[in-house]
Amino acid sequence: MNSFRIILGISKIHLISRIKQTSIAALGVTFGISAFIILMGFMNGLNGLLDGLILNRTPHIHVYNDIKPSENQPIAYFKDVSETFNVVHSVKPKQTQKKIHNAQPLINYLNQTPKVKGAIPQVSAQGFYISGNQQLNGMITGINALAEANLFNFDNYITEGSVIDLNNNINGILLGIGVAKKMSLRIGDRVQIANIKGEIIPLKIVGFFQSGLAEIDNTQSYVNVKTAQRILAESESYITDINVKLHNIEDAVAMSKFIANEFGLTAIDIKTANAQFETGTSVRNLISYAVSITLLLVAGFGIYNILNMMIYEKMNDIAILKATGFSGNDVKRIFISQAVIIGIVGGVLGLIIGYLVSRLIDNIPFETEAIPNITTYPVVYNYIHYIIAMLFAMISTFIAGYLPAQKAKNIDPVEIIRGQ
Repeated sequence: MNSFRIILGISKIHLISRIKQTSIAALGVTFGISAFIILMGFMNGLNGLLDGLILNRTPHIHVYNDIKPSENQPIAYFKDVSETFNVVHSVKPKQTQKKIHNAQPLINYLNQTPKVKGAIPQVSAQGFYISGNQQLNGMITGINALAEANLFNFDNYITEGSVIDLNNNINGILLGIGVAKKMSLRIGDRVQIANIKGEIIPLKIVGFFQSGLAEIDNTQSYVNVKTAQRILAESESYITDINVKLHNIEDAVAMSKFIANEFGLTAIDIKTANAQFETGTSVRNLISYAVSITLLLVAGFGIYNILNMMIYEKMNDIAILKATGFSGNDVKRIFISQAVIIGIVGGVLGLIIGYLVSRLIDNIPFETEAIPNITTYPVVYNYIHYIIAMLFAMISTFIAGYLPAQKAKNIDPVEIIRGQ
């Protein structure tokens, strides 16, 4: 214990005697750590924002009846040519409906499955929005508004009105903000929906929603499931889509395969549907780590250079220490402890500054029409980032101090004293 205190005391004297160089080395670590905290907090906040913008509105599994060509063409049923190689040109998709057969029993079955948090129906319909002389092509989706808000945070994208207004009005429509602006519509106005058969259905605007994606906001609107069935002139059993939310998103791939094989439907899991988006998120995280680690490595080289120069300037001190009974390992510990002290001081300051700057960024106003539910820049405070930053600071400074310390250990005090 006494030897440790002596070594620590000598290290402190060395660092204080060259306070300017010590401060520069510590600031290098501080800058690297703070940059790491700020970058990771902001990039993870940005990724979380984009995830929320895309993935929160995306079901874990989307079940529908896909239109595709028949696997077996008529020629395959002729035994005379069953063993020959046949080429069929201009294959047309088989005649089928968008309707999911026995949709309600399937929804009930999924809702009783332990892995499923909720399964809800949707009815997709194409049509035209008509207001005065204006006519726009659009997509009308029938939903269970309260269930959509509960499972997929649908209410977060409603800028005016509420899911309750839509749920309680069988003749209501929640219009995309892009459509509303183009047609100069307000809440309480009426818009006519023309289906593909030419029939006109008047609906009352109960609210507006904004997804942040212009292509969706300029065409999409939402009504109740029964209203969408009425627009299509279909029965109450007509369901085109089933959206499934799981308790664990990692079960989506296996569950989608099970649904497709068991019920003969197309089931797309969230990872397949958003593969490119997840790749972009991974690349952004990789860039953040690469930039931050590079800054810490630069700080490590700075510590190495300062300690290396300190050895040359402290040659006499090293010789005196060895002459008075300090071993080479003791001298090595002195210089390693100096590097560790620089790492601790610089790392702690970096964590504090990184946190304070992150809080500052988190309170900067950030308002955009594309993302109505965001008011400030997104920042994530994850304690894992702080632990990683401190560990890397300690490791990098230890390595930076180890090499000069090894050199100091091998210095022969006799040659130094003889040279004096």
